[in-house]
Amino acid sequence: MSDMNGFLIAAPQSGSGKTTVCLAIMAALARRGMAVAPFKCGPDFIDPGYHRAVTGRHSINLDGWMCGEEYVRQTFLTALAGKAIAVIEGVMGLFDGIAASSTDGSSAQIAAMTGAPVVLVVNARGMAASAAALVKGFTGFDPRVGVAGVIFNNVGSDAHAALLKEALASHCPESTCFGCIPRDEALAIPSRHLGLVTADDNPLSAEFTGRLADMAERCLDLDGLCQLGFDSTLPLPSTPLRERKSHARLLSGAEAPVRIAVARDSAFCFMYEDNLRLLEEAGAELTFFSPLNDAALPADSHGIYLPGGYPELFAAQLDKNGTMKESIRTAIVKEMPVYAECGGFVYLTEGIDASENQASADFVGVFPVRCRMLPRRKALGYRQAELAGDVAIGKKGAVVRGHEFHYSEIGTMPAEVERCYQVSRQGVTLGTEGYRIRNCLASYIHLHFGSNRDIATTFVTACREQRQSKK
Repeated sequence: MSDMNGFLIAAPQSGSGKTTVCLAIMAALARRGMAVAPFKCGPDFIDPGYHRAVTGRHSINLDGWMCGEEYVRQTFLTALAGKAIAVIEGVMGLFDGIAASSTDGSSAQIAAMTGAPVVLVVNARGMAASAAALVKGFTGFDPRVGVAGVIFNNVGSDAHAALLKEALASHCPESTCFGCIPRDEALAIPSRHLGLVTADDNPLSAEFTGRLADMAERCLDLDGLCQLGFDSTLPLPSTPLRERKSHARLLSGAEAPVRIAVARDSAFCFMYEDNLRLLEEAGAELTFFSPLNDAALPADSHGIYLPGGYPELFAAQLDKNGTMKESIRTAIVKEMPVYAECGGFVYLTEGIDASENQASADFVGVFPVRCRMLPRRKALGYRQAELAGDVAIGKKGAVVRGHEFHYSEIGTMPAEVERCYQVSRQGVTLGTEGYRIRNCLASYIHLHFGSNRDIATTFVTACREQRQSKK
C-alpha cells in the first residue's frame, strides 16, 4: 500500500463533529479540483449519501466485523484506484465497536486494516490542557493505530486556540495540530431518529457546501492533511481485485445479461454500494427504478432488490402508486427472485397502521402482516444469520452478516410463512427471521454482501434461472 495519501477522521466520542469536519474537508479538496475517495467506517447509510453529494463519488462502507480484513482491504483498494485522496469518516469513538474487549466494528479496526493515519477530532469546549491529556491517552492506547494529529472543534476564541496548541505541543509533541474550528451553529446538519437526515431529504445547498469549504480552508491545514500517507508495509490482499463490470462489457458477452431491478429513490436509498458492485461482478446488469414515481418494474427484469430507506415518510405516495404495487405482486406470484430488507420488507407487507405521527397506508401486501411506527427505536446492532434452508441468496448452512436498525415493528407473522434465518448477536441466539413467500425473501436485516461473496453469485444465478424459465 504505497504512494497512497489520505487519513481517517475519528473522535473520542460521538457528537464531536466528525461528519461536519469530514464534509468540510471533502468540499474544500473537491473545490480545489482534487479527486476525493470517500469512505465510511461501519454500517451507516446516511453519511455516505452526504459524502457522495459533496465529492460526486460513491462512498464505500468499510466494516471489519461484517466483512473481515481481507475484504475490507480489497474493497478499499478497489475504490481508491487512481490518484484520489482517501478521506475515511469514522464511527462512534475511535475504539468503540461491537464489544468493550474487542475493536471489531470500530474505526480503530479499519485504521489498523488499511494502515490509515488517524486524525482525531476533539470537542474542546470547556477544555485546555485536559485536551492534551485526552489526546495523549488515545495516541498510546493501541500500537496498531497511528494517531497523526488533532483537529480541535468548538473552540471559543483565538486565546482558547492558543492554549490548546500550547498544551498539545508541550505534552504530545508527536501529534500535529491540523487546525482549530470555532463554534458555529450555522454549520450544524439536522438530525432525525435514525441519525442524520438523508442527503435526499436535506440536500446540502451550494451555499452551505461553500461555507463548509471556506471554513476548512480558513481553519485547517489542508496541505498538511493531504501529505499524510497510508502504511506502505501492509501486505496486499491475496484475492485478485476485479473490475466492476460495465453494461457494455456485459452486453458484449456471449450470454445476455441478467437484469436485476433495484429500487432507488428518496424512499429506498439505504444500500451498500459494494452490494451493487458485487452483483455486477457476478454478472448482473442493474436497472434502477422508483417505487414512488415509476408505473411498473423495468421491462425484462429477472430479479428485484428492494433495499431499506424511509418508506414511512412517503407512505401516501407509495400507497397511491397502485400500478407499481401490482407489478411487484405479479412478479412475485410468477416466482421472480426478490430480496428485500428493512424498508423494502415493510413495503412488501400489507401496509402501515396509523399512529400518533403516521397516517395509515396500504402497500404491496405479499406478506400478511401490517407494520406500525414506534416512538422509540425497536432494534439496533450487528446481526449474524445462518440460513435454515436454500434461498435465493444462499444455500442451507451459509452464514451471512449485517446490521439492523428500525423504528417499526410488524404484527405476528403467520406460522405458515417460512422462516429462513437463525439470527444471533455476539453468540447469543435471537430467534428466527428472514421470511420467504414463493421466491421472495425479506428481512429487517441489512445484509452486507461482502460478508459472504456467495450472496451475490447465488442471487444472480437464481435470477438467471428465472430468465431461462421465462424463455
